Amino acid sequence: MIPSGFPDKAEIARLSARMLLEIKAVHFNAVEPFILASGLPSPTYIDCRTPISHPRIRSTLMDFMAVTVMRDAGFEAFDNIAGGETAGIPFAALLAERLGLPMSYVRKKPKGYGRNARIEGAMTEGQRVLLVEDLTTDGGSKLGFVDAIRQTGATCGHTAVIFYYDIFPETEKTLGDHGIRLHHLCTWWDVLGEAKASGHFDPSTLGEVEKFLQSPREWQEAHMR
Repeated sequence: MIPSGFPDKAEIARLSARMLLEIKAVHFNAVEPFILASGLPSPTYIDCRTPISHPRIRSTLMDFMAVTVMRDAGFEAFDNIAGGETAGIPFAALLAERLGLPMSYVRKKPKGYGRNARIEGAMTEGQRVLLVEDLTTDGGSKLGFVDAIRQTGATCGHTAVIFYYDIFPETEKTLGDHGIRLHHLCTWWDVLGEAKASGHFDPSTLGEVEKFLQSPREWQEAHMR
């Protein structure tokens, strides 16, 4: 069912952050920082796969995503919803169901046998494709998925995520230079604001997280092991 009556962007961001905190998808630890895939330390970590195990929250987040892309991109802007392997696949399926559109998914690399395909499902030349993933940090991983979509003859100028870090200034330029517009529900700033308001985590931890969000590269350099 296509949603039509939902809160404004600021309230969607606040509620999305609240839901992620409630299901403990958000982790803060300034004493023993997490090591990211890049090898760099961070006092923050978010697991946006967690919502798939919480039916009420995943449903609300997908309703929010549906209304966000319709408001921001258009009600008839897409012909196909593509999930990025692997975290984007369940969310693409849920969003495609809401929007009444075909769903496909994009592999990180060709599977190495059979058709050696990167695109699974039906995607045809000229289709306008929305790439769906769980989150984005610096935007880099989206480029390979978008290129694979475009190689089919389809177009892809939009990507939608639940969570956007919004702390690396180059992200939107990286995507924009590749002809991609980003749509998201909430950011670290929304999560930090809701964590402060709701009493999640102690003030010392929240203070250190805020320092990281304000100057992530400097914080990482100071905490390299």
